[in-house]
Amino acid sequence: MSGRQKFEADILNLLSKLTINAPKSTITKITGLKDWLIKLQKENVVKINHSVMELVCAKYLIQRDYDVQLEYSLNELLTCDLFATKGFGNLIVEIETGFIPPENALAPMTYTSARLASKIIRYSSFAGKFALGVPPHYILPFPLTLAKSPRNRTDEEIAKVKRLVDVYYHKPPVTVDEIRNARLHEIQIIDVDKLTVQEIDPEAYLKRAIQKGITFEYMPPEEQ
Repeated sequence: MSGRQKFEADILNLLSKLTINAPKSTITKITGLKDWLIKLQKENVVKINHSVMELVCAKYLIQRDYDVQLEYSLNELLTCDLFATKGFGNLIVEIETGFIPPENALAPMTYTSARLASKIIRYSSFAGKFALGVPPHYILPFPLTLAKSPRNRTDEEIAKVKRLVDVYYHKPPVTVDEIRNARLHEIQIIDVDKLTVQEIDPEAYLKRAIQKGITFEYMPPEEQ
């Protein structure tokens, strides 16, 4: 079985589970998203571990009366994983699987912290609500200050985040105002095995992780 055939087989398998006892309208919407992902996979745009999380999250949002689009272009530079609308509001969800590019193997947590910060800063400006989607086994090491309300961030914290992000993402660089106004509203814990999504407040998420001895403050390599 080729990689393309395996992708389609896995997506169809997941679809059969997601649509058990689902209303016809939900089945129609999820089937349309499935077809879109298969089309994108043929163009080598998406991978299976990412796509299955998108579909599980999409059903969760559809059940809450959102209209959902996957791999949605926000502008010429940014494409978000899930773009969901309800009434006049919208929600953007970015999926994080924990992948580390080989070139960042010597500083995986620092790189990931910068990547997450960049996503929160750039994508949240397009969102009424912004969320990060994550599997249950992975702890997101995003900078602590981005879990705070924007009005509670200090200039020092903002400068620190900018230094971190600028090391890895500078085309274009994030601005101080973008960092100051960025907002992460929730974490969505996406369990593909159980086909469930759990929402958690970012500050509560970090407190739970810190209680387990996990730290979140990573600095650019030259500052370590």
